Amino acid sequence: MTTAAALFRTCPATGLKVHLPAQGLIKINAVTAIVFLLVGGIVALTLALTRWQAVHLLNDEWFYRMLTLHGIAMLVAWIVFFEMAVLYFASAILLNTRLAVPWLAWTQYVLMFVGAAMVAVEILLGRADVMFTSYVPLQADHWYYLGIILFAVGAILGCVVFFATVNAARVEKTYEGSIPLVTFGAAIAALIAIVTLAHGAAAFIPTWLWALGLVPMMDAEIYRLLFWGFGHSTQQINVCAMVSIWYLLGTLTVGATPLNEKVSRSAFVLYGLFIMIASEHHLLVDPGLSAAHKSWNTGYFMHLAVLASMIHAYSVPAATEVALRKQGYTKGLFEWLKKAPWGNPAWSSLFISLVGFGFIGGITGVVYGTEQINIIVHNTLAIPGHFHATVVVGTTVAFMGVTYYVLPLIFQREVAFPTVARLQPYVFGLSMYVVCIGMIIAGRFGVPRRSWDMNGVDGPFQVSFDPIVDMALAVTGIAAVVAVVGGAMFCAVAVGTLLVGKKIEG
Repeated sequence: MTTAAALFRTCPATGLKVHLPAQGLIKINAVTAIVFLLVGGIVALTLALTRWQAVHLLNDEWFYRMLTLHGIAMLVAWIVFFEMAVLYFASAILLNTRLAVPWLAWTQYVLMFVGAAMVAVEILLGRADVMFTSYVPLQADHWYYLGIILFAVGAILGCVVFFATVNAARVEKTYEGSIPLVTFGAAIAALIAIVTLAHGAAAFIPTWLWALGLVPMMDAEIYRLLFWGFGHSTQQINVCAMVSIWYLLGTLTVGATPLNEKVSRSAFVLYGLFIMIASEHHLLVDPGLSAAHKSWNTGYFMHLAVLASMIHAYSVPAATEVALRKQGYTKGLFEWLKKAPWGNPAWSSLFISLVGFGFIGGITGVVYGTEQINIIVHNTLAIPGHFHATVVVGTTVAFMGVTYYVLPLIFQREVAFPTVARLQPYVFGLSMYVVCIGMIIAGRFGVPRRSWDMNGVDGPFQVSFDPIVDMALAVTGIAAVVAVVGGAMFCAVAVGTLLVGKKIEG
């Protein structure tokens, strides 16, 4: 066996060649992602029990501290670490090739881990109570901004390794025809990531210098413009990665293939061209942009990205329906759905992610993204209800679903605690449905977002809300407790698989 051949193994189930350096990097990025998911989930419990007025767990100082940590741990660390694993899987593994420049990929991991750890420590020490947006003139310690910069640079390096690996596969002809749809979607996600992270660097490098005292003052409007090119667009990376995983899960669970792959690819291209435009709805009340510009953005261009989501929303279920009908489930309109493998946690994750993202996150996103409605709801709890539907119900549940295949394929372990694994997507996903709807209802009655106390208990005047708000927040709090249990079930299955899962030979 040659030295090069010794760096590969063949998966006995899929026939895919697995590059061992890529396997190691997928493992370390995925495990680190799950650790941050656990941290973010624990923090989420404290926040939900604080917004539940009858409990009101945290004082105001620790509420805002935990809110900052929750945003960084969940919206940034958990998601982006897992996306690095997805990029390496979609390139090296799906294309049967070697991971290009593994040392650069390890540099990606070290920079991201050090940066995320620095940010978390600064928050816990009380030196960065600036929340996820870090709006100036709020100022954190300079180590906080440096940590974010290191994390962003590491993620950019991961995207570079991904494209280098795809190019190596093309040059060495390790696959036939066009690159797989999943890899194509991951490539669009990586392109969006590079532009997004460049915005992050443009926002945070001057802010870091400001925190060091080297820059006298930051322009708040310019900061907001640059930040949201990073802050909201980060979630657009998630959308592309999530949809790519939808297609992958459809194939792995029921053997689905897109009915028209060219149409699906064109939808990914629409994401690449237009999805970042949605970032601008955070700036609709800012004076830096003209009214005409805002109207065109929210009324026209944004909906080209919406069109892409609608294409995927039809393509993925249609592909699974055709695959199941080919298996003989042809009685009536919905036998295929009734006979689908609902006991497979990857399938149930796919369905819960797709429906939750489309009907709760997608519809509210289109509605709240329009100029007139956005101005009414933007600073209410309805907006967190929307993005928890997209990022948690959509992206996180999809990532959980694909993990049930990554564990055997990459970690070479049979999934431990199979009963817990079968129940986990339902416990986590359906309870998050309730969390999102509860926040949306409370927000529609004007309950503010990011507020430690919605009644203004220490303010110059008191605010009272309709009694339905108390019920909505109580239901949200209870559902959040159940969701944390569902998240803990996922972590237990993942960790248990690594520790006691039966070893798969070959």
